[in-house]
Amino acid sequence: MPTDVERWKSEVYGQEIREHLFEFAEEGYDTIPEDERDAWFERFKWWGLYHQRNGQEGYFMMRIGTPNGVMKPGQLRVVGEIASEYATGPGVNPIFGDGYADFTTRQSIQLHWIELSDIPDIFEKLEENGLSTQQACGDSWRNIVGNPVAGKDAREVIDAWPVIHDLNETFKGNDDHSNLPRKWKVSVTGTPDGSGQGDINDLAFEPAYKTIDGEETVGFNVRVGGGLARNEPRFARDIDVWVPPADVSTVAGGLSALFRDNGDREDRYNARIKFLVDEWGADKVRETLQSEYVDFELHTAGRDVREEYTYNTGDGDRNDLIGVHEQHDGSYFIGLNVLVGRMGASDVLELADLASEYGSGEVRLSQRQNIIVTDIPKDAVDEFTSEQLLENYSPDPSPFMRGSVACTGTEFCSLSIVETKNRQVRYARWLKDNVTLPGDVDEFHIHLSGCTASCAQPQIADISLRGMKTRKNGEPVEALDVGLGGGLGAEPQFARWVTQRVPVDEIPGAISNLIETFAAERNDDESFRAFIDRHDNDELDSFVAPEETDYEDPMMHNTKRTWYPYAENDGLDAGPSAPADD
Repeated sequence: MPTDVERWKSEVYGQEIREHLFEFAEEGYDTIPEDERDAWFERFKWWGLYHQRNGQEGYFMMRIGTPNGVMKPGQLRVVGEIASEYATGPGVNPIFGDGYADFTTRQSIQLHWIELSDIPDIFEKLEENGLSTQQACGDSWRNIVGNPVAGKDAREVIDAWPVIHDLNETFKGNDDHSNLPRKWKVSVTGTPDGSGQGDINDLAFEPAYKTIDGEETVGFNVRVGGGLARNEPRFARDIDVWVPPADVSTVAGGLSALFRDNGDREDRYNARIKFLVDEWGADKVRETLQSEYVDFELHTAGRDVREEYTYNTGDGDRNDLIGVHEQHDGSYFIGLNVLVGRMGASDVLELADLASEYGSGEVRLSQRQNIIVTDIPKDAVDEFTSEQLLENYSPDPSPFMRGSVACTGTEFCSLSIVETKNRQVRYARWLKDNVTLPGDVDEFHIHLSGCTASCAQPQIADISLRGMKTRKNGEPVEALDVGLGGGLGAEPQFARWVTQRVPVDEIPGAISNLIETFAAERNDDESFRAFIDRHDNDELDSFVAPEETDYEDPMMHNTKRTWYPYAENDGLDAGPSAPADD
């Protein structure tokens, strides 16, 4: 039998949700029938809206999709203005204040404390400026990701931006692809550094060379069925297909339709295409694509450049895009470290002004939750990097700061088990002040995910942290599982979970002890990942060695049982009532 979600979608879904959404916005949150709220909240996701967690009734998270992280001149300012005016609520974050934007691991933007009554005005302002929340969530094409500086990066072998733009225009709002069994995540990249992170996407187009009519041509190899969610991570599988840029849309549409028609609609846990690839195998996926979904002969895979992949490896030349990098036109793009991806609204507005003053006003968002300012002339680089704002968003941060990624956590998310954003900020600052990495290690990735949903992509980090619960001194406290040695690159691998349920206040000590052992026992200039590879899980568990330090955690208690983790009176019964209707 179809799931409840499939039944709800069969009644109302896709573009038509907008009309109902606006009616509820006009009539008030309380007019959503209580016994229908689960259904409507599920549908609202198609328009980028998630209802926030228990105790925050009537408030929504809004996700704005920015294909490939590209924000045209003026769009960052629009986001800052919306955050200032609308993304405020009854709870104030002690580190980030009230009103901020979150940059995500899929090159999108999230705003919190959004009220239903404000959504029509917000949509109008976004759409007037070329931005949209359409299909930022829901069972459809999500925000397309890739190398955020596509079209500008001096290292790219093919400009993927026209392809990404075409895919976005073709499949966002396309009725034939608006109701899939589950989310559909697509990566397209044209650089040989692996910055599209195609391995962890449902569908990936990666740069590759193919000899056609005696001439070597650059296009894309195709991989299908990657993903990190829950406890079932998969790397995307090669289906032995190469496509020229002109055919990407047709092949992508064919694979999307294949998933639409054959994905599991009776069990949402098994509804991702990675499970279909598990069942069918790559050969059958290719055969079915060829026989049923495209009307031309598919090329076999070309010569890829995966041996050059260094992005998110924890080692090598280009782990991320932070710092000063040359564009193909001789100007520069400068990647700024946004710790855990969160920036206050006033800082968003100031950065928008600086981007216009020093560059073209365009910025790009990366999959490591950072922001990139583009088109800066060579003679303006030093002045830009000396701006006071960049003391907090540095192009040359500590490895612990630049490597920190965190999901939303129990601050807003109903799935999360532990608090994440503020905790990872505190971890990074403590590690920066108290732990020394070997001198040749300037990249170190620590990802904190509040649950097994993997929004912080913990499986591909040097140190992976995943929310759990445990008891300490007889009291229930928040805890984290610890995984080690994950990363992408030429030979991607998932982290090994070696230590379970470490109380959160003992994590900094555990990391300190682990790094001390790494520094003392590594072979020559061995990378952290290589060091992890040559030890078994029992040895690694002993290296972790949880320990209390002078680090203090203010949120040891069960933040899932609070209406807002940072409120002085945070019990669920102390939460605010739904926003008053205008």
